[in-house]
Amino acid sequence: MIELTLLAKAFNPNQVKQVETLVKKTLEGLDVDARVSVVSTHRWIQLALSGDDETVAKNLISKEIGFCPATLQNIKRFSVLKGYIVKLGKNPDGLYVDVGVFQPETVFAIVPLQQLQARLVDGRKLALKKIAELFGFAENLPISVKVTEVDKAENGIEAELAFKQLERFSTWQESLLDRLIVLGSPIHDVKKMLKQTGLERDVIHIEPLGVFEHALTCKLGTDAAGLISQVGRVLRTAMFTVFNPRKTRDLLRSPSS
Repeated sequence: MIELTLLAKAFNPNQVKQVETLVKKTLEGLDVDARVSVVSTHRWIQLALSGDDETVAKNLISKEIGFCPATLQNIKRFSVLKGYIVKLGKNPDGLYVDVGVFQPETVFAIVPLQQLQARLVDGRKLALKKIAELFGFAENLPISVKVTEVDKAENGIEAELAFKQLERFSTWQESLLDRLIVLGSPIHDVKKMLKQTGLERDVIHIEPLGVFEHALTCKLGTDAAGLISQVGRVLRTAMFTVFNPRKTRDLLRSPSS
């Protein structure tokens, strides 16, 4: 038997079932038994595989969803990890990211404020709260980081935003299109919501950020924040945040403070 932790979180029993359905669909035709459960610590999803094809199954799930490192010993300097923003606003000096280290205790990666200022706002001395507002940071938003330091003696991880994360923000910025970010809904619920509300004409693309997290690209002239009330009436358990490229563009064009 192989026991692994998926790179996905579930916050209710329905989401656990949805992940189980996704796993079984991915492993269809293989001689393997897959069992899904939730690790109580920070809601990471646990996967147990058993059978003749468990190694093949592991590789398929790694590509489809990905796995957490689980322990600090599995993290190396310069590793690129995907995690979720947590404890937003609890520390004004840095961004906490849960990268799936929870054995024997939970360790979050910390992206220093200075690094965010340098990479996202041309070195402007903006507060973390302002940067979060500009880039749509929210609790449980998936984000990719590159490990810069691992202190195993002190149980610490320092990181910076990964290149692919910076590239995503740059692409979003250059498009000049708003993104409505949906946290906590599977893709089929998002598509159903767009059809039910008639917002298919306002959303031109759905970009997956995680199993239950998606960025909805709005057509030119559509205000993402203005869609939240309509979307929220259908996706009642989801949370929402917005990336507005006009705000970041105006900031970066203004004289540096």
